[in-house]
Amino acid sequence: MVLLAAAVCTKAGKPLVSRQFVEMTRSHVEGLLSSFSKLIQTDTQHTFVETESVRYVYQPLEKLYMLLITTKQSNILEDLETLRLFSRVIPEYCTVIEEREVSDNAYNLIFAFDEIVALGYRENVNLNQIKTFTEMESQDEKVYQAIRVTQEAEAKEEMKRRAKELDMKRRAEQKSGRSGSGYGVSITSSSSLSSTSSSGLSSSTAAASSLPAPTPRSTGPSASRGMRLGGKKQVDDIVAELGGQTGHFNAPRQAAAPAKSTAARSSVHIKVEEHMSMTADHDSGMESLEVKGIVLLNINSEDNAKCRIAVRNDEDRPIQFQTHPNVDKKLFGSENIIALKAAGKAFPLNSDVPVLKWRFATNDQSHQPLLINCWPSGLGDGKCEVNIEYDLLNEHLELRDVLISIPCPSGVGAPKVGNCDGEYKFENRRSVMEWRIPVIDSSSSKQGSLDFTIPAREEDFFPVTVSFTSESTFCHLGISAVMSSEDERSIAYSNDSSLIVDKYVVN
Repeated sequence: MVLLAAAVCTKAGKPLVSRQFVEMTRSHVEGLLSSFSKLIQTDTQHTFVETESVRYVYQPLEKLYMLLITTKQSNILEDLETLRLFSRVIPEYCTVIEEREVSDNAYNLIFAFDEIVALGYRENVNLNQIKTFTEMESQDEKVYQAIRVTQEAEAKEEMKRRAKELDMKRRAEQKSGRSGSGYGVSITSSSSLSSTSSSGLSSSTAAASSLPAPTPRSTGPSASRGMRLGGKKQVDDIVAELGGQTGHFNAPRQAAAPAKSTAARSSVHIKVEEHMSMTADHDSGMESLEVKGIVLLNINSEDNAKCRIAVRNDEDRPIQFQTHPNVDKKLFGSENIIALKAAGKAFPLNSDVPVLKWRFATNDQSHQPLLINCWPSGLGDGKCEVNIEYDLLNEHLELRDVLISIPCPSGVGAPKVGNCDGEYKFENRRSVMEWRIPVIDSSSSKQGSLDFTIPAREEDFFPVTVSFTSESTFCHLGISAVMSSEDERSIAYSNDSSLIVDKYVVN
């Protein structure tokens, strides 16, 4: 399923809390929510309604509705299951399900919604896990708050001390007969001190929030320091008060997703990564396609350092392989197994070791993963109608965060858009039409199109550039097993794969 947005709204359709999970403009989301109340049929027991572009799945909650907006291609059974989980979350944070209570707990509900859905897809979580994740504390936040309180207190003390020194200086000058000019200088200095203290406090607070981990300040001698923040109490003392933790702190809440990925890694982790470059001509088709791949092995346990990796090779295309000089090339060529030449040797620990590389190059358009056709047509009045479409040719790939950028003439204003599958945005400063599609796969969005009209010539809309990522590799390669090279026992491993676009251009 692809979940576009989730919202809690009144019976009249007024949104109280709304959270979008794919990139959408605010006006688009507001338009979808405002249309919901007009589509509800009170004389039916159905809890979903469809339009030409989206599906509304909803559940009554006393005087409110829990509403999900999904694509029409999503699985309705999965939609209903996700809706039930969303509906169970609301009473956990709202003692009474009414408009004011929901508004008061809006941020808690948004945090809970984010634990259920990520990038439009349902996470495998239950209600207890959601409560646990949202209640987790950040040690970094505690340290930052402690540092900020200490710095503010020291800044106030420093201001008092400097004000006292200036006051004593003013009195001394008055006694010596220079009270007039001295008093004026004292007032100016005090004002400057207040301004300096305020700006210093703000800048140091901002700096503390941007640093990954606080570091102790230097305590070396200085002739004339002025104001100094954080000098009396070092960060190590603050950390000790919070439980004696030093070194690497727990990640703050907004870094929760990477933390889950790190926790899932085994002592043997294998990363399969590909980089793609493609150039095509809009008249003659694809000119060149090059894919370079690499397998990186990371082992952090000596017990598993002596191992062999079985590679699954389902390719029938002419791919050029290259093993690391220390890897047994003949063994890989005959059995697709990565192992060291020297018997009894172990792979290096705690580093990404490149053990296998490959390259695939062709000009056969059938291998092009995403076909882009851009058709500008002159209308005879100085304007052009542009029709651009995409077609996923390699259906085993699932492309994420697809961005198709079409250059436009500068100084003629924004184009008039007719049809768009996905979202569009005109960057006026760069004169570029950006067409975004969150996901392109074989099931729901294999093909799509965009058309717009703008004063231009037909050659003004090239080159078209494309960017995307994928968790599936272009070449049909993967890891099937990891075994010990000593006793052939199976070794648990984790792996991830990615396809990265370096260049994808239609000239």
